[in-house]
Amino acid sequence: MQNTGRTHQKTRTAAAGGGRSRTRDRSRARKATLTRARRRAPGRSAHRRALRREAPTVVGLLLDEHDFTTMAGYRTFPFTDYGTYLRHLDAMLRSLHAQGTSIAVTLFDPDRFATHCADSRRPPDTPEARARYTAEASTTGPAVPYTRQPLRLLRAGLARAADLRVTRDRAAGLLATAGRCTDCGELFTHCAFDLAAHTLLRLLAVAGPGTHHVVASLTTQDGPPVLAAARLTTAADGSFDLDDAETTTLCTVMAAARLTTRPGGLVLRTTDARGTDTVRGWSLHHDGPHPLTEAEVFDAYCTDPGTGDVLPPEPGVRYRAGFDLPPPHPGTGP
Repeated sequence: MQNTGRTHQKTRTAAAGGGRSRTRDRSRARKATLTRARRRAPGRSAHRRALRREAPTVVGLLLDEHDFTTMAGYRTFPFTDYGTYLRHLDAMLRSLHAQGTSIAVTLFDPDRFATHCADSRRPPDTPEARARYTAEASTTGPAVPYTRQPLRLLRAGLARAADLRVTRDRAAGLLATAGRCTDCGELFTHCAFDLAAHTLLRLLAVAGPGTHHVVASLTTQDGPPVLAAARLTTAADGSFDLDDAETTTLCTVMAAARLTTRPGGLVLRTTDARGTDTVRGWSLHHDGPHPLTEAEVFDAYCTDPGTGDVLPPEPGVRYRAGFDLPPPHPGTGP
């Protein structure tokens, strides 16, 4: 059959219509794919954001300019000015906190970092080495949570945590040499700490309601005295408000006094509801605290420990003898 122009026109029209149809099909397919992707993307993002919020971040902080200067000697360390370092650190912490990230700030000690790299045979002048040390330091050294506090308070809190750790480690080192308790066979460290904690509870129970500042000191054969302090508040119903880290360190020093050949010291300063301060004292021996007389408390509190010079008594402060403590419950220590 002979083809006519009309037939060719129909064929071209049909072909064009089929092409437009295929184009529309491909367009619809792409739109459907994009729609499905858009529907999936928020879910994936939300899940990842949730995981990020539950993944804690550890940040190492150089506490002072001396530590900063040491780290600035590394070629890959990105800062040359301590003030600039602190400003950028503060901005990063605030940004992470705004994202809902849980943040712990730990002490970055350049000397320990160098030792860590030498022991692990890692080159110290790399960001990876600094990151690995920071992660390890957060588990073995002092760390404080970041809650958007000003940087000066964060640094002060970290310095306090570092001091507590040093004191606790020194006292624990003394206890570690004691071996086992001759009475129960357990490690002497555990028995002595339990008895120290029980002694502190008996002390607060007799002292009564108020705010109590307790200081324990222990002389050593070499080095400065081991000194720990804790602030505790006793309510009228006998409940306590205390700082766990401070109290643990205080009890560790009191426990180490069980090993000393030279007496340690224990001072209790109580502020009652009327605002009156009363100071009492005890000497610490291997068998527990021994009360000091009123004159001994005055002399101990009004003498400069560094120079031995006499200090004037504080106005309105009462100096009293240490009171006798009730006997410990059976089984609370060596």
